[in-house]
Amino acid sequence: MSRQVALLRGINVGGNKKFPMARQRELFASLGHTDVTVLLQTGNIVFADPGTPPAETARRIEARIADDLGFSVPVMVRTRDELAATVAANPFPQAEAEPKTLHVTFLSDIPADVAPLAGLDSDAYAPDRLRLIGRELYLWCPDGIGRSKLADAVSRARLGVTATARNWNTVTKLLALADA
Repeated sequence: MSRQVALLRGINVGGNKKFPMARQRELFASLGHTDVTVLLQTGNIVFADPGTPPAETARRIEARIADDLGFSVPVMVRTRDELAATVAANPFPQAEAEPKTLHVTFLSDIPADVAPLAGLDSDAYAPDRLRLIGRELYLWCPDGIGRSKLADAVSRARLGVTATARNWNTVTKLLALADA
């Protein structure tokens, strides 16, 4: 059995799309996944899978959530190895000392058009930095994401793909769970 990580977008935020942790575990088990662990309540699930391609796993999870809960939730799935590669590819290793300042946005696909990001003048947003590597967008905001003008600009960039972000603490905890 391989390990996979599901990243659900927009659940249990502001009282919307309520999906309790226990129900998340139940739903994943009902899909045939074993060794299901939920990290936090915002849609971070690590589980064993017999080797289903991640895109297919994501579609199955999305369909089951829609059928069982009656609302749509975008889901990104990464294998344990893909998540490990994301951690290893971190272009801002200096940010690891303050992991709450580093965020990874997981994308459903590599954006066909990166012009909305390329058009951002990085010097205008210093000290914040941004780097797209494959299907992951790394955002380092040394002064915090809450006041970051770059984070705001990135959130408005239309990349034509589904995205969900996690801070570095969550990313590394998910990898540790996948390795457990």
